[in-house]
Amino acid sequence: MDIVFGEKISGVKYHDREGSYLIAIKDNLLASVKTPKGYFLLGGGIEKNESHIDCIKRECIEEIGYDVNIKNYICSAEIYSTHERIGYFHPIQYYYYGEILNKIRKPIEPDHKFEWITLDNIEDKMYVESQAWAVRQCLMQAR
Repeated sequence: MDIVFGEKISGVKYHDREGSYLIAIKDNLLASVKTPKGYFLLGGGIEKNESHIDCIKRECIEEIGYDVNIKNYICSAEIYSTHERIGYFHPIQYYYYGEILNKIRKPIEPDHKFEWITLDNIEDKMYVESQAWAVRQCLMQAR
């Protein structure tokens, strides 16, 4: 892992969840999905026998209806937190740089809205701190 957010509480059983996410930047704008909670990177939980890339492609089709091209791995982060439904939660997230291609179908998640958001003050916009951190890592690597 490149970074850890939060502190692991000794003796506590955490629910681990691996996920992979797309960082797509075009004209100083970040591809994001807006939900009732706020802005997130495109992507989500990795299903059994699914690669990181396959996960991102599936999630992008489900969330926004677009095909994507994954170019390269950027970084990873893990978080120790509590979740309102799950309890002690340990997401392990992998971030990849890529691009949004063509819309291929209607998204299936009605509460997810595709939006290009400015990179200014990205830390204030993203719901998950580690995702804002990953976007900054991507921008630093691009220099």
